[in-house]
Amino acid sequence: MTKNILITGATDGIGLLTAEKLAAQGHELLIHGRNPEKLAAAIDKVKAAGAKQVSSYQADLSDFTETRTLIEQIKADHSQMDIIINNAGIYKTNNPITKDNLDVRFVVNTLAPYMISKELLPLLKGESRVINLSSAAQAPVDLDALQGKYPIEDQFSAYAQSKLAITMWSRTLAEHWRADLQENAPTIIAVNPASLLASKMVKEGFGVAGKDMNIGADILIDLAIKAEYHNCSGQYFDNDIGQFSAPHPAGEDAENRELLVEAIERIVGDDRNIADDQAK
Repeated sequence: MTKNILITGATDGIGLLTAEKLAAQGHELLIHGRNPEKLAAAIDKVKAAGAKQVSSYQADLSDFTETRTLIEQIKADHSQMDIIINNAGIYKTNNPITKDNLDVRFVVNTLAPYMISKELLPLLKGESRVINLSSAAQAPVDLDALQGKYPIEDQFSAYAQSKLAITMWSRTLAEHWRADLQENAPTIIAVNPASLLASKMVKEGFGVAGKDMNIGADILIDLAIKAEYHNCSGQYFDNDIGQFSAPHPAGEDAENRELLVEAIERIVGDDRNIADDQAK
């Protein structure tokens, strides 16, 4: 059955490869990228792979305004969506602090996926899924640093915290959605697609060539589409061991997870209020 699938960060690496593979299967794709030239090139590649229908969306996910515009554009163009793959991510950068005084790893890797998933919930009908890119790199989340009260000096620590954070809210939103929507709740799965794949991020961040990216793309597609994963909402799949597993112990505490979601809601809520005030 043809699925309508949004992939963020799909202009290179595992995102593009996943899009090409899904295109070859005949699915309808919504391709997001930050750079317009790279986005245009990615669309050509996805069409060449066999996609019958492709939509493109350009936005910088480190900018809340652009993320909200992306969400509204998708809502305007589509009345239903089957799958969201929150793939876009960032590790090393020379500009770690955004204009909102937040660490860019938290904004791109944690907050933007949260906004996209929650705001597009009304479009997720039937047996829909949200697949969130986590990592084997996970570290306890400093909620003050998340909220921009002080910077995280070590780039790897910022990245690892952002990846545990997306894993934590994946489980908490899964629980909230099951309680509110019951059988209509989308399945949310956080996944480490495999460590040190041959992506641009790995090459630049760790200085290694990396492993075959098909390893990661294939598990993203399986988790997004295969029926056997429909009842796995809230779980974390570690593709380094090829099975569902526990994340970092700090992510297992229910109270910590709720506090994290409350902090995220404050951040994205404050951003919406600021944007509304500026528009008046």
